[in-house]
This record gives sequence, C-alpha cells and structure tokens, in this order.
Amino acid sequence: MHFRRFIVFTFFLLVILPNIQGQAASELHDRSFKLLSPFSLALETLQKQLGYTFKNIGLLRRAMTHASFSLDNNKALSILGASVIETSVSLQSLVKDFEISAEDLNRQIVEVSKVETSCAVDGMRLGLHKVIRISSRTNSSAPSVVCGAFRAIFGAIAIDTGKSDDAGKIFWSVHGGQVGGALVF
Repeated sequence: MHFRRFIVFTFFLLVILPNIQGQAASELHDRSFKLLSPFSLALETLQKQLGYTFKNIGLLRRAMTHASFSLDNNKALSILGASVIETSVSLQSLVKDFEISAEDLNRQIVEVSKVETSCAVDGMRLGLHKVIRISSRTNSSAPSVVCGAFRAIFGAIAIDTGKSDDAGKIFWSVHGGQVGGALVF
C-alpha cells in the first residue's frame, strides 16, 4: 500500500506537477507580453502603418520624443530625416525628368518639406500627434511638432537600416508616391 502511494506521489511529482507549472508559467509569460504601455502599443501600430518593423525600437522611441519632453529627443533624427526626404524627392524628380530646372526641383523639395502643409499633413494622417511624447505645455498637434516627428521617423529608419534609400522608399509609401500627395490611412 505504501509502495503504491509512493509510486502515485512520484508520478505526480515527475509528470503532472511540471505540466501544471509549465502551463502557469506559459500563462504568465503570455500576460507579460500583453502588458504593454499605451506608448509601446502606439509604436507597434505606427510600425504597421509604416510597413516597417524597427530592429532597434529605441530609435522609433527617440523619434517620437519631443525636446519639451526629454533631452533625449528627436531633433537630430529630424534633421537627418529632412535630408533623407529632400534627397529622395530630388532623386525621384531627376529620374522622372533629368532636364528639370533647378528652380522646379527646389519648388518640389519645398512643397514636400513645408511644415504647415505636406509634412504636417502626412504626420497627422499617421496619427503622430497622438503618439509623440511632449511636455504638458506643448501642443502635440502643432505643425512643427508633428512635422519634426514625421521627419524623425525617416531619420530613425535610415539609421536602423544603415541606408537612406530604404528610408526614402518608406517615405514615398507613406507620402503617396508623388510630390504633393499624402496617402490617407
């Protein structure tokens, strides 16, 4: 009789208990991934909208952090992103029409880069005003805030991939593929 209890007890310890613990650990593991902050969830959604998944999510976090929120902010990424966008517009325009005048090329670059129009419109359509981290004194819908975040995304992508051309391609997929046209999400 004691031997049977010993066998049942040993069976319980070796077979059943680890399975119960494994299920509990698995459930806890699943719950831990579901406990993301609203900011992290917004970054996941933004990556889906962009059609690009960051290898280094810290770059996207930085791109979505305004200078009013932290010293670790998106200013430098925004400068790089503006250059990526301008280079991409220049390249696409010259590929389409190699004989384009310098004035027309500059007009196209300015049109895409305008804070109050194209840049902010693209950023608002991505919902960046709802994602960017700002201080309580800053208006997240201000065109300069939205445009800075929008540009910073492409600077972050360029660093993440090591290629400004990749960032330019994603810019065109978001912007709508042509000068002056933003894609509606």
